[in-house]
Amino acid sequence: MTERKPPGVGFETWADRQIREAAERGEFDGLPGMGRPLPDLDQPYDDLWWVRKKMSREGLSYLPPALALRKEAEDALAAARRARSEPEVRRIVAGINGRIRAALRMPPPGPPLGLEPFDAEEVVREWRQGRGEREGRGGGGRRPA
Repeated sequence: MTERKPPGVGFETWADRQIREAAERGEFDGLPGMGRPLPDLDQPYDDLWWVRKKMSREGLSYLPPALALRKEAEDALAAARRARSEPEVRRIVAGINGRIRAALRMPPPGPPLGLEPFDAEEVVREWRQGRGEREGRGGGGRRPA
């Protein structure tokens, strides 16, 4: 559409003519999705539909900062349970506790944080128990010679 709408011609008439002429030239032939129904046509209207589609295509996601920190805390606890040594467990807990304390001092926007710093001794105790159970099942404990 390089041509400008001439004065005195209704917009709809001008636009319809542009579309008809482009179709006659074959400019709409072979477009992706041709002959298929429009996707999400039955979904309710969403002002940010294109943002959500773009983020989905790019593999991106967005959580409000408070929810992102909750997820990070959950992931940190899981990482602490898989840690190979007690110092590693303590390092993981100290790192996430620092982020939680900072968020408690200056609450992020969005839903309430709903977190408190983890008790490092309790996490280490759980790590030891989990490690003992794994070793009891033959999962890495030393065997007598």
